[in-house]
Amino acid sequence: KNKQKKIWDNYDIEELRGKTMGIVGYGDIGRACAKMASVYGMRIVALRRHPFLSRQDCLCDRVYGRDRESLNQLMSESDYIVCSAPSTVETRGMVSAEAFEHVKKNAVFINLGRGPVVDEAALIKALETGKLKGAALDVFSQEPLPPDNKLWELENVLISPHNMDKTQYFMHEATEFFVKENLPRFICGEELLNPVDVLVGY
Repeated sequence: KNKQKKIWDNYDIEELRGKTMGIVGYGDIGRACAKMASVYGMRIVALRRHPFLSRQDCLCDRVYGRDRESLNQLMSESDYIVCSAPSTVETRGMVSAEAFEHVKKNAVFINLGRGPVVDEAALIKALETGKLKGAALDVFSQEPLPPDNKLWELENVLISPHNMDKTQYFMHEATEFFVKENLPRFICGEELLNPVDVLVGY
């Protein structure tokens, strides 16, 4: 806005150093976020389905299980909350109105996982009331995001159209992985990499 109005007005910049990033869904994407955040001196707390898998993770200061109390605790201590959880029967609506009631004042919510994991109405309320300082959202409960959705109108929200993987080399790397890794394994009857567990949904 200042640029549009040609206003030269200094403002304070918030440092990431010393802040806490809470990661809901600590898989490959969540850990990649933790790796980048740690470079900036952030404290990392994470929530995952099997917390014992990350007990010795050097990036995490604390790892929680997936129960409601743990999620509420993560929300209450995190300055930045990254949701990278998959959408399954168990995770849909997991970041609920109750979770947002526990959110730390002026926290920023980032969703780059799946839209249905978050109670969107509760998210909008937290943004409108100032409970959340802002949000950066790449995924939504309905996609494309309908024109009448309130998120379009909120000034404290950044929106991208489920675009996180639309990088220059993503499709090339994914195809190369299939051709060089999984296809030969399939032909030789070997175990495939990155299999989907149909029972858990990802």
